[in-house]
Amino acid sequence: MEKTLSAPHRIPSIDILRGLIMVVMALDHVRDFFSATPFRPEDLTQTSVPLFFTRWITHFCAPTFIFLSGISIFLFQQRKSSRGAVSVFLLTRGLWLVVLEVVVITFFVQFGYHLILLTVFWVIGWSMVFMAALIWLPRWLLITLAVVIIGGHDAVPNITTITPQNALAAVLHNTPFVLQLGKQPVLVAYTIFPWVGVMLAGYLIGPWFLHEPGGRDKLLVTAGAVSLVLFIVLRGINLYGDPVPWSVQPRGDVYTVLSFLNVSKYPPSLLFISLTVGVGLLLLYVFNHWTNRITSFFQVYGQVPFFYYLLHLPLMNISALIWTYLAFGKPINLSFMMPECPPGYHPNLLRAYLAWVLVVAVLYFPCRWFGRYRKEKGYWWLSYM
Repeated sequence: MEKTLSAPHRIPSIDILRGLIMVVMALDHVRDFFSATPFRPEDLTQTSVPLFFTRWITHFCAPTFIFLSGISIFLFQQRKSSRGAVSVFLLTRGLWLVVLEVVVITFFVQFGYHLILLTVFWVIGWSMVFMAALIWLPRWLLITLAVVIIGGHDAVPNITTITPQNALAAVLHNTPFVLQLGKQPVLVAYTIFPWVGVMLAGYLIGPWFLHEPGGRDKLLVTAGAVSLVLFIVLRGINLYGDPVPWSVQPRGDVYTVLSFLNVSKYPPSLLFISLTVGVGLLLLYVFNHWTNRITSFFQVYGQVPFFYYLLHLPLMNISALIWTYLAFGKPINLSFMMPECPPGYHPNLLRAYLAWVLVVAVLYFPCRWFGRYRKEKGYWWLSYM
């Protein structure tokens, strides 16, 4: 019988991978502010290969982060004597993240409340609220729920016309939509239920991190490989797993390959989850064995992901407003201006990449300080950050 270990306070490979995806995530946000386009980067009729992959690589961020959050919930539970205390923490932290999304994140993105945004903090928060109840259920039932949610939700039809009567159902599972609450528009970009399945899947593999390293590595590699094979097979069959089948593209073979890779994030399809989580599992194996100054750099951000997230939004927004003021004579939030571009504006990926590097670099020292501060002080409220 394989020996199990006690739950460690932090696992370096999880922090490293979390930090890597936080850094990559900022690229997508910075691109919106410094190189916004009047069309979606995934639009194969208009995009370029560099633009497509600049957007595509960031698709790995949300599912990987939410999957890792599920693992962290399991490990946190192992360090607590009371399941009730874990449940209360998940409930309160989840609701706190929902409030943070509506009040703080929305403001930081647009410096106002012209459009309430319900995005990744919102769905992480509600997933934690659901997990507060789910952790009481037997493991066999949780496995069944995860398989049904992740494998079956693509069969649930989207609601095309949102009404007050079906709005709750749409919030639980639908493509993005704008909900009008009186005079206040609300963009529901991330609907809840499929993401609960991703967090639950992470929670269910949490016990692997109590195994000896050899056994854990074997499980991670096997699960990652199976997930990627599932993606390739189902995508090749082209019948189920994503609402948009791939197709031969008139622009050539390269764009046909992009069509094959272009799976749906809103909501995350079975193929989207298989691809992104499969790569994440393999990276956890890699980071279990590969540590150096580069991984230490990512680990700094991975130890304080919410702090980093809260800082990077106003930093890039203010930076973009200064740049647009200098370039066009007035501060402009390009992320909300498309397709009405200011005269003389042209998307430029190089500009976006340079801004991304600067934003990440500027945040390194504040994140390192906060990580040390949280470790040294240990105040209860720091667990909510």
